[in-house]
Amino acid sequence: MKRYIHIRKQDRLKIAKAFSVTERTVFNAIIYDSERGNSDLARKIRKAAIECGGIPMVEAPEVETLHDNDNYIRQYMPNGVLLEMDKNAGTCDVWLRGEKVRRYENVAVSQINDIQCWAGALK
Repeated sequence: MKRYIHIRKQDRLKIAKAFSVTERTVFNAIIYDSERGNSDLARKIRKAAIECGGIPMVEAPEVETLHDNDNYIRQYMPNGVLLEMDKNAGTCDVWLRGEKVRRYENVAVSQINDIQCWAGALK
């Protein structure tokens, strides 16, 4: 997942002035640029950004999870997969574009992450 620090422009300018660097240098630091954002200076800039009210963020795929009143948990994944978990029966059906591709029986909470990872890799 891609990390960055969300910060206002005026605070980026203030940090650039404080460190005597360009706004681009600050930007490279707060987006954790792999080539130009790994120096000691970049780490200091990120620390200053957070101290100025910056918010550490990550970009992650959107997954919608609904806990329905029929005792089902339905999770819609970005690759077109639907996980349909029956809380009463302890089962989980994996649907890919309307076709059931797998069924899990006696699902424990500790297994849900593995099911999600498997389903997330489907194409």
